[in-house]
Amino acid sequence: MKLIKLGLVSIISYTQTVSDYIDFLFEKGFSFGEDVLGFIKFGQSYTGTNDEIVIAAIELTLKIQKEFDGSFFISLLEMLKQEGIETRKGALRHVQHLNLLEKTPTSREK
Repeated sequence: MKLIKLGLVSIISYTQTVSDYIDFLFEKGFSFGEDVLGFIKFGQSYTGTNDEIVIAAIELTLKIQKEFDGSFFISLLEMLKQEGIETRKGALRHVQHLNLLEKTPTSREK
């Protein structure tokens, strides 16, 4: 299993399901109530987004809001869907472009 470092959490590579990612976050100490799990399921169903984008939206919601905010999560999923973004990398670039998240310098930029 390949891990990718992200700052807030490390995620398992893109073959992971949303359910696997939620389990991973539980192992890292995050606890979500049934309301949050409901928002996540509703958001994915409502927007028709793939697991990779839903995982990215969960990650970005936690990074930007410092907690899970269901309204922000749904809005983020809708925006990513509307913009045609289908990868975690694209989602990260897009929120950085919107100045919602600071760009982390790469080793080449340091």
